[in-house]
Amino acid sequence: MYPLIEIESPEDANQGKAELVGIAKLAAMGASLRQGHFVEYFSLPSRALLNRCVSNRRMPFTWTINPYRGCEFACKYCYARYTHEFMEMRDGVDFERKIYVKQQTAWLLRRDLKKVKRGEEIAIGTATDPYQPAEKRFEVTRGILEELAQHRGLELGIISKSDLVTRDLDVLRRIAEHNQLFVNITITTLDTKLARILEPRAPRPDLRLKAVKELSLAGIKAGVSCAPVVPGITDSPAALDAIVKATKEAGGKYIFGNPLFLKPCSASIFLPFLEKEFPALVEDYRKRYATNAFASKVYAKRISELMASLRKKHGLTREITDRAAVSVQNRPREEQMEMFGT
Repeated sequence: MYPLIEIESPEDANQGKAELVGIAKLAAMGASLRQGHFVEYFSLPSRALLNRCVSNRRMPFTWTINPYRGCEFACKYCYARYTHEFMEMRDGVDFERKIYVKQQTAWLLRRDLKKVKRGEEIAIGTATDPYQPAEKRFEVTRGILEELAQHRGLELGIISKSDLVTRDLDVLRRIAEHNQLFVNITITTLDTKLARILEPRAPRPDLRLKAVKELSLAGIKAGVSCAPVVPGITDSPAALDAIVKATKEAGGKYIFGNPLFLKPCSASIFLPFLEKEFPALVEDYRKRYATNAFASKVYAKRISELMASLRKKHGLTREITDRAAVSVQNRPREEQMEMFGT
């Protein structure tokens, strides 16, 4: 545990500026909790935990839950950095260094679950990892799962890069007894050194595979999200084949993958990373994402067909869809705010 520290609060930092509203105002009200590894934690008063997707006919889930705002894993490609902009934080690094811990989550969830109709899926972890390091201290995700375990007939999906999820096998089993539950573990590469620079604070790939195995042995439906597939870095047929094979050997039931999506807020972090680690790729990326944050249709089709052939080769499926892993990265700003909630 880390000692309490004296820091300037977000409220003090915004004195003299235009009055904040909405989530920015709530963030400014947050109190400093703890600090460690260049990360500051703040409490975040919340008005709701369960957030409905706007125009959800185009999304594979109806509701989202994000126990935290910000994510310590500091993945260089992360598209969700822009969510801190809702709180008037424009520095992309703030997303990984200022983590907001939501409060009163169990009570809020108990209240809001009354809105969920049968067949409406709840996705946990669409914007920040529910098992990032903060979870070891604050156990917000654990509290949410304890509440969900008291209900029946829910459709739930969890997405995470962390083996910490196995800590909650007991409550996950209870949830799975009376609800539909899928746990998606993200693995973008099996190369430990590459993973360390791409996803600096996320657990090693072998630990994530071990988590898939433990979940599967415990009777939890688990699979792998190989997303994003990063052009020129993680997208070789051999690298993807290795991940699909490892997923099968770990007992994963399914695997899916989607190409890198590079929003401006992501590019501001990712392109300097490329210049340092993969300078030969910089010009290609500038051209590839010059006018569109999405990979080209040709590239997306190639990755889709490659993943399909590899699934067939190793006897895996995509029948259990990647609902909890489908990002909201292509949504209008107003809809994103609804989906991430306060």
